[in-house]
Amino acid sequence: MTTRDIVLVALFAAIIVVLGLLPPITLGFIPVPITAQTLGVMLAGCILGAKRGAAAVLLVLLLVAIGLPVLSGGRGGLAVFAGPTAGYLVGWFFGAYVCGLIAERFVKEDQPELTQFAAFLGASIVGGIAVVYLFGIPWLAYMSGKVFFETALASMVFVPGDIIKACVAMLAGRAVLAGYPLLPQRA
Repeated sequence: MTTRDIVLVALFAAIIVVLGLLPPITLGFIPVPITAQTLGVMLAGCILGAKRGAAAVLLVLLLVAIGLPVLSGGRGGLAVFAGPTAGYLVGWFFGAYVCGLIAERFVKEDQPELTQFAAFLGASIVGGIAVVYLFGIPWLAYMSGKVFFETALASMVFVPGDIIKACVAMLAGRAVLAGYPLLPQRA
């Protein structure tokens, strides 16, 4: 990694942390709050690509592990990785990687804008939502002692907000690609 890559990774880790300053919305029927930090995961993947986006999320997770309160609601420490949200946090890493991988493969500078928008949206939905849920829902079902399908159904409350976040990541990814293309310069 070059110095530029390290700076970009740190910048997007900081963006994810700042998105954690927004207060979480807790729901009574599921122990996982609604947060804005998954938007940062999508942004990191769409704008930086697979390796640098995943590195930014890994940096945030390391900050959490050493005890810094960088998660939404001021949470941090190793205990977070044993709680009901641990699967989602692990999913962030893989989600950013998959999001970046899809963006790197399907977004090209010489494509029409509509195709770029569609590719960024697809990357955000597959990586930032589906992959994160793939890790989060089974862990949540295990930790809560509930049936997987019951937990999956309860988790659907997050989908509308995540679709909005995916749209924001799509718009930001396209804007950065047009103005200051970071994605083609893969690490």
